[in-house]
Amino acid sequence: MSAQGLTGPGIRIDRLPRRRRVNRMMELLAWIAAAIAIAILAIVVYSVARRGASELNLNLLTKDPIPFSFGNQPQGLANAFVGTLVIVGVAIVMALPVGILVAIYLNEFAPASIRNSVSMVLDILNGVPAIVIGIFVYGLVVVGHGQSALAGSFALACLMLPLVARATMEVLALVPNSLREAGLGLGIPRWRTTLSIVLPQTVGGIVTGTVLAVARVAGETAPLLFTTSFVGTQTHWDPHHALQSVPVAIFELSESADPQDHARAWAAALVLLIFILVASLGARWLATRSRAKMLAR
Repeated sequence: MSAQGLTGPGIRIDRLPRRRRVNRMMELLAWIAAAIAIAILAIVVYSVARRGASELNLNLLTKDPIPFSFGNQPQGLANAFVGTLVIVGVAIVMALPVGILVAIYLNEFAPASIRNSVSMVLDILNGVPAIVIGIFVYGLVVVGHGQSALAGSFALACLMLPLVARATMEVLALVPNSLREAGLGLGIPRWRTTLSIVLPQTVGGIVTGTVLAVARVAGETAPLLFTTSFVGTQTHWDPHHALQSVPVAIFELSESADPQDHARAWAAALVLLIFILVASLGARWLATRSRAKMLAR
């Protein structure tokens, strides 16, 4: 065999068909994995919809539950939906400003050593199980003060913070340095350049990260069991008191012996699932739109 066939172009030409076969095989495996993921999601949605469709009506959203009801009175989970709205809304108010400020500091002002260290801390916090956050907030806030929606919001805010911060850092990194240099070249202070020039370019990405964070915590049950689960059946809006939430209501109804309670639990799960799907799709759309605008500039 000549040296020509052992080196250089000869080997590359001989290996090209094999590389193409491997590439096609890996593409096929990727398609199969994607199809499995889609199939699992479809099965989950269909299963929840089939079991909860019978109780999915206006009463579910507008009526309070009636404990120990032996009649056929209409009842729903209005207190849980209102409580979830209050708890998640307060959590957004807690987590969003802090997450954005952390991201701005790390991306725009912090030295590399601090940026790397705090980014690692955010990644670790993002991986902490929700039940651990619930126990932490229980020991820090609930013990000695009692349960409240504020404590539940604080627990959800701890889960949202790393998601908001990391998403904001990613979109800040996409802003061209030429915009920062132009502002500094005009004599604008660095903080004003960040606030007036850099930050407006990232609004879409920040909204996307916030929506994904809300979708992430909207279905969390463990932190709320420790912080705001001893509740009544009436609808309240005061976050200083313990409020019912959809995940906790689903957990409690699933332990009931009444089949109608099980149906309401499935219906509430369907509403929660629809919200998460819509929020995720909206976040994807906002992310695509924001990325296209930034690349166009």
